[in-house]
Amino acid sequence: MQAQQHGDLSTMPAANFKSGRVQTMIDGIDPQGQNNSNPEEVEGFQNDMAALLAQSENPINIKRGDVVEGMIVRIDQDEILVDIGLKSEGVLSTKELPATGYGSFNELHLNDKVLVYVIQPETSEGHAVLSLKRANTERQWRIAEEQYKNGELLKAKVIDFNKGGLIVDVAGIRGFVPISQILNLKREEVAAGGENQETAAKLQAMKDKELQLKIIEINRARNRLILSERLAVQEWRQRRREELLDELKPGEVRKGVVSNLANFGAFVDLGGADGLVHISQLAWSRVNHPSEVLHVGQEVEVQVLSVDKDKKKIALSIKRAEVDPWTTVEQRYTPGHMVTGVVTKIAPFGAFARIEDGIEGLIHLSELPSGVDPKTVLHEGAQLQLRILRIDAERRRLGLSLRQADEAASKEAAAEQPSEAPGSAYHMPSLEEAVSTQETAASQEHTPSRRESRGERRERQERAADNSLLSALPSDEGEMTAMAEAFRAAARQRSKEDNEAPE
Repeated sequence: MQAQQHGDLSTMPAANFKSGRVQTMIDGIDPQGQNNSNPEEVEGFQNDMAALLAQSENPINIKRGDVVEGMIVRIDQDEILVDIGLKSEGVLSTKELPATGYGSFNELHLNDKVLVYVIQPETSEGHAVLSLKRANTERQWRIAEEQYKNGELLKAKVIDFNKGGLIVDVAGIRGFVPISQILNLKREEVAAGGENQETAAKLQAMKDKELQLKIIEINRARNRLILSERLAVQEWRQRRREELLDELKPGEVRKGVVSNLANFGAFVDLGGADGLVHISQLAWSRVNHPSEVLHVGQEVEVQVLSVDKDKKKIALSIKRAEVDPWTTVEQRYTPGHMVTGVVTKIAPFGAFARIEDGIEGLIHLSELPSGVDPKTVLHEGAQLQLRILRIDAERRRLGLSLRQADEAASKEAAAEQPSEAPGSAYHMPSLEEAVSTQETAASQEHTPSRRESRGERRERQERAADNSLLSALPSDEGEMTAMAEAFRAAARQRSKEDNEAPE
């Protein structure tokens, strides 16, 4: 009888959940009326049943191109099975995994949640084909959205630039840093934009550098990710300042960088917080202004005098400072000055040359000699003669010209050419030339008041001949005496012959 009843219950389904053996199983009461079930187990069973029923009524609809989250349920050498809510697990090939970093084989574990891209919803074997690599971009966008929501700081590498700012790589996403959000650009450089040659050079120099950034705008639909270096550094400094105020102790020695100068002293950046070096702490140098011995950007060694956490102030003392060459550059050089420079860096618009330690200037391409290939003269280490065009000590800028230096050198060489060929023989006038020249000069200077006698005229001619010939003689004293006597005798003879000739 019991067997027959059992057979009836097992072959005939219950009309509803409230009757028969199904109800007694749910209620946890056996046919004999004893309760042998744990209430928690019964509740869990009911929840599982409800989930299965809901899943059967609302099947998951996944199509090609969807990015979904799944859980790793099995890891083999060739493939990884991921549960994404389908009847069968999706298959992820290990061949597409990166060698290192996120998503690499060694970084994946059982029960890890991963974001996957659906390549094929279902194969002939009933499995979905998945890709971890293709889903990585979506994963990074989701991470970026969380960073934006939480105001987190991140680091990204500069991969390119344009006239509007910098292009950075944020874990596979192209982000943009507007020129107004770049830290090391001045207001006039921001206003000029990337079309200005000097600003463009600064932007180019930042390529491949890693910057600390903060997301200020994100739009996944438009693939728009805007970041700021200025805000990121400000927030980082604020956090770091609090840390330094707790770390620093009076008497401690640290290295810092001069960040600003004022009449009353200098501010030194200790790596996130500025401390003040009062001008009284520069008494060893007897300066009237800190700019006489310090410059912005100079690395110095300082000693902590005091730390006021309430007022957030740090007092410092300079242990050593060196004179900045730029503070005295206008006293040592002027526009037009010729200098020797050594090329230190090549740029698309010219080259930078050092004229002394700490002093560099720009040779613009327009200041090269016409027709000269820049590559033949502009290379690092080349030593050039240059002319200073302009000096801006406050902005630490120096304009140099190779073309004007070459032109000046050519003019100077032409001016030094002698009027006669070198080595020409010394010309000594003949006796006739000397006497004739002297007589002409004497006749122009002397106007006799009476008619000269023959004797007076002869004496005057002898003196003139002697003086003319003697003035033409070499200055060597040894040769002068003998030659003088010979010329005097010849002059007297000539005068005598002239006087004896009939008038």
